[in-house]
Amino acid sequence: MAVLELHAAPGHLIRRLQQIAVALFMAETGDYDLTPLQYAALLGVRENPGCDQTTLAYYVALDRSTIADVVERLEGKGLIRRKPGAHDRRTKRLDLTAAGRKLVTAASPAVGAVQDAILAPLKPAERAVFMALLRRLVHLNNEHSRAPLRLNGEESRPPKTA
Repeated sequence: MAVLELHAAPGHLIRRLQQIAVALFMAETGDYDLTPLQYAALLGVRENPGCDQTTLAYYVALDRSTIADVVERLEGKGLIRRKPGAHDRRTKRLDLTAAGRKLVTAASPAVGAVQDAILAPLKPAERAVFMALLRRLVHLNNEHSRAPLRLNGEESRPPKTA
């Protein structure tokens, strides 16, 4: 494959868009000392208080080793706490700390601005089409991921079409 062909390949373009999205995230949320994965994990814990790491990994579509690293960093920052499970003390349940709840609330407007900035170059009608196609591609290829999205322990449901 020639370099010019590479720059037209969907996988390469998706990787480039991910680089751009992360750069925008870091620029917009720099005051919060937070990565996109950490923000996703905090949201996942907020929406599923008391969940274990495996459930959180399924919920935010991260592999087990990545979620373990993210949880460790968030705990080190004092944003989440791990406590033993009620029935199995080896299982660790996750909850946001007060600082974690405060950070998610404070960072959410900046994260929303990032999402808008990613799509800003497109016309409004193009944004809707792009997002519908993106959701569809992700859903239809979910099973090929190292960390497929599973909500409530099940494969993700088909996305709503626009």
